[in-house]
Amino acid sequence: MSSLEPTQMSRTRDSDRKTRVHLSIYDRSKFLILFVAVFFILVWASLADNPLLSFGDAVNETSKTRNWLLLLFCLEVVRQFHFLISELVSPYHGVWQKYFGAVDSLLHRLSDWTRYRLSRVIKTCLAIGLLAVVLGAIYKETPIRALFFAPKALWSAMPMLGQLLFGVFFVIIQFGAMFWFLSRGGVDTYFPDDIRTRFTDVWGQDHVLNRIRENLLFLEKPEEIEKHGGYVPGGILLWGPPGTGKTLMAESMAGETGKPFVFVDPGAFTNMFFGVGVLKVKSLFRKLRKLALRYGGVVVFFDEADSLGNRGIISSGGQQRNSAPAVFGSTCHGGAYLSQAGSAAIVRESFVVGGAAGAGGGGGGGMGTLQALLTELSGLKKPRGFFNRIVRRTLGMRPKNPPKYRILVVMATNMPEALDEALLRPGRIDRMYRVGYPSKAGRVRTYEGYLAKVSHSLSEQEIDKLATITPYATGASIKDTINEALITAIRNGRTSITWPDVVKAKQLKELGPSEDVEYIERERHAVAVHESCHAVMAHRVRQHMAIDLATIEKGSDYLGMVASIPPDDQFTRWRTEYESDILVSLASLAGERMFFDGDNSSGVSGDLESATTIASLMEGHWGMGMTISSHASNRRFEVGAPGGGKTQDGSVAEIRRALSDRIEDNLSGLLVKAEELLRENRQQVLALAHALETHKTLSGDDVAAVIDMESGPIIDGRPYRDADLMARIEEYHAAAVVAHHEHRTPDVVIPLI
Repeated sequence: MSSLEPTQMSRTRDSDRKTRVHLSIYDRSKFLILFVAVFFILVWASLADNPLLSFGDAVNETSKTRNWLLLLFCLEVVRQFHFLISELVSPYHGVWQKYFGAVDSLLHRLSDWTRYRLSRVIKTCLAIGLLAVVLGAIYKETPIRALFFAPKALWSAMPMLGQLLFGVFFVIIQFGAMFWFLSRGGVDTYFPDDIRTRFTDVWGQDHVLNRIRENLLFLEKPEEIEKHGGYVPGGILLWGPPGTGKTLMAESMAGETGKPFVFVDPGAFTNMFFGVGVLKVKSLFRKLRKLALRYGGVVVFFDEADSLGNRGIISSGGQQRNSAPAVFGSTCHGGAYLSQAGSAAIVRESFVVGGAAGAGGGGGGGMGTLQALLTELSGLKKPRGFFNRIVRRTLGMRPKNPPKYRILVVMATNMPEALDEALLRPGRIDRMYRVGYPSKAGRVRTYEGYLAKVSHSLSEQEIDKLATITPYATGASIKDTINEALITAIRNGRTSITWPDVVKAKQLKELGPSEDVEYIERERHAVAVHESCHAVMAHRVRQHMAIDLATIEKGSDYLGMVASIPPDDQFTRWRTEYESDILVSLASLAGERMFFDGDNSSGVSGDLESATTIASLMEGHWGMGMTISSHASNRRFEVGAPGGGKTQDGSVAEIRRALSDRIEDNLSGLLVKAEELLRENRQQVLALAHALETHKTLSGDDVAAVIDMESGPIIDGRPYRDADLMARIEEYHAAAVVAHHEHRTPDVVIPLI
């Protein structure tokens, strides 16, 4: 038996055919039907003129007087019979092609376009001739004269036809006007004189601006690349976290080039009726083409472009400082003391667990709108204009190619994964630039730019420190912070911003206004000890983060918090850093059990969730645990599942320790280490708790001063070296513990320095 598969036959080329291509039923019968219809119309005209004439006599009379029509019918029958034989008998077709093929060769020398136009002219002349014969029979005139009676008859019927046409057009105009008005709005046009923004107004994103300058060079001088066979990139995607300056960059592009700037509102294509969005897209690009021809180019900016093609996929690119799930806000603002990477990892994991990755839906634009946008972005070379497309084609002339429209499409989004892939392909969006958080140098430049617009007394060192303690600040947040500092200064009767104003504004923006509530003594002490454990642990074991502030003032979703910041712009994270994050998280549980005789509050729930999430990722994803294999891959491929399994002989064998057991062992070991460290630093924890109860909020420098028992900017930590003071603080703590167990006010008043 042969192993070869049967050969797949391809369709025979027309040049290789031995017979004529088969005609369809319509092509074979259309002229025959036309001649028969004309014949019976003429018979009907004869019957109408002579009511005494029978149908048979009318047919005979018409056949005699219109014998040329019968001749045409017979010629068409012969022609179709010839075609039928050529389609069935290959020798007949071969002989015909041999002796009469020159005619076909002569005709095929003409282009397809010319032959198509010639056939239309011949068919039109035939139709006019038959119409003239029919009208001549009806009006009892010669065919040529009868053609001139048709407009007269049409004019006499115009009143009735006009009423019908008016009714039809009235309905059409109603719908057209409604959709026209619905398709207005959502698009704002700014002309060159209206735009004053330049690249010098965009701070902290120099690496992106350098690439954008290249795009603008091609927009202003397209021949620089086109003369070498290339094409001008016509689409830019700016993506990154909110507030990093994407919209400002797009506006500065228009300002630098002196071209009109068209701003497309994110909700411009969200409509009640299907199809209105398509009309808006068509109208938008019609306007863009006109502006491009008039000004030599145009910049169009789509803000929040994911609203056009949102596929409901959550982005992992944007990260917010101190962002954490709401469950962390139970006591101490959860992940505020974590490193940025740890906090971001917890947020992403909470989205996956909570099902947020499937949220979003199909986007506001709708597929019809998105498809129209894709067509316009890639279909700008088709002929346009009524005269060019209709009149020239009617006259048998080829439409002229359109001019090269210099349209620079700029889109901005903080969810690039939500955009349709067809939108991001080269030819539509040619370049994609990430507009991320500015570096420290960029933040310094941004602070200097906004501070230059107001009166202030900040030194260069203070501006540098401000940029350091706001590692993930964006242009928008920096502008808002400076404005809030100005409001604080004016509230205090000044017009110049000072360093305390900026620090107060920063705390207000990050934490929100504190609630004006007072804790009872024993709860105030418990919160202070809780936060002191976090702070002391962070100060002792974590080098990649610095404490920004510590507070026990109650906020909207926390009782107290310790916030940390990275002292440098770091882009890699290590196992020891994540372990120190876990130690800081577990410090609250270890500290409460140590200082409150084994008891602990529910406020450690958020800390435990943070520690467990990071430990889970370390063990199962990041290669920082006791095993090497990735839990994500094992789960995806259903191999090496945690737990036990059975071998082929039926005996129970442990494939590997369960993931939860390994995580628990890691956390238990780190909890023991946290207890040892806090036991060694018991005096520092109580000292910092005392300082927090006394001052409520401490800066990072003051926290370090109290722990190291040195002098700080505001708080002097040297008195805590006094053994007598620490003995009184221990006595106050013991009284607070007793009051905690008995639910009463402590017998000892907090010591004063």
